[in-house]
Amino acid sequence: MALEVITLQQDILNTFRVSISTENAIEKITYKNTVLSLLASGDGTEVIHHKLPAGHRWALNPEDGWNALEFFYILSGSLIWKHEDGERKLVTGSSVSAQPVKEPAIFFAEEDTEFIYVSSQPVFHYYSKAVRDTMELAVSVEKKDGYTSDHCQRIMKFSMLVGEKLNLPSHELVVLNLAAFLHDVGKVNISDSILRKPSKLTDEEWLEMKKHPLYGYDLLMETKFPLLEEAAKIVVQHHERYDGKGYPYGLDGEKIHLAAAIISVVDSYDAMTTDRVYRKRLSKEEALQEIVANKGKMYHPIVVDTFLSLSDKLN
Repeated sequence: MALEVITLQQDILNTFRVSISTENAIEKITYKNTVLSLLASGDGTEVIHHKLPAGHRWALNPEDGWNALEFFYILSGSLIWKHEDGERKLVTGSSVSAQPVKEPAIFFAEEDTEFIYVSSQPVFHYYSKAVRDTMELAVSVEKKDGYTSDHCQRIMKFSMLVGEKLNLPSHELVVLNLAAFLHDVGKVNISDSILRKPSKLTDEEWLEMKKHPLYGYDLLMETKFPLLEEAAKIVVQHHERYDGKGYPYGLDGEKIHLAAAIISVVDSYDAMTTDRVYRKRLSKEEALQEIVANKGKMYHPIVVDTFLSLSDKLN
């Protein structure tokens, strides 16, 4: 069943709003100002309140063996529904439902948005255990590696801008969203003495550092969560180079997953424009010049051109 959209009348909307309260939620998840509150649960059905900040995304994705009725209703704000055939704006009072979801869809918050999500099969803890814990691990790794806590968020944000500009299918965007955030999660298995070393790594240390994409792949595959397993196949390639001189496999050209090529450019830009223990940051202009200089060498030419076309949106 395809997603169906209905917009309720204002009087029904007002009645519905009055009945919603998150004060007595069964459980809450808070991450980067996104708040999920489990309001009710019984007979497998869950009612979840989402508070999604402007600029953030939420997705519905089909999964094998999943036959739930899924429904969400916008209490306030608006979402841009990005799907295979284009975009549609959903406003306060709009609701979307499907049983089951058969097409991937991404919803982008143009403004701070709140909505109620109902699933006839439990999803709250399934999501929080497999995805939230991994994301928190990724953030802890980036902090250990000398980045700010916003590094993962920036990589995800800019990667999605490039992916959307390239008109990647909705499902690929969902996976890119996760892979970009989790790209360096494998560094959890790299010792602090290597990650925080202020001087040049020895050959032995560098060989160990180059294993982190493989460690990330293994970690994500171990979750047995389908989307994270797909993300693992991108994470393992994000240090491959267009000219075949990258790692861990030495892939080249179109053999590299496009999503991994996107993350490679975005991650390099963010690294160059961030202060590190061993060097000062480059200016935006200097970093872009460096990326252009390595177009067709380190970086996929189309990804570079697309990234440059979005330069006015970079911090």
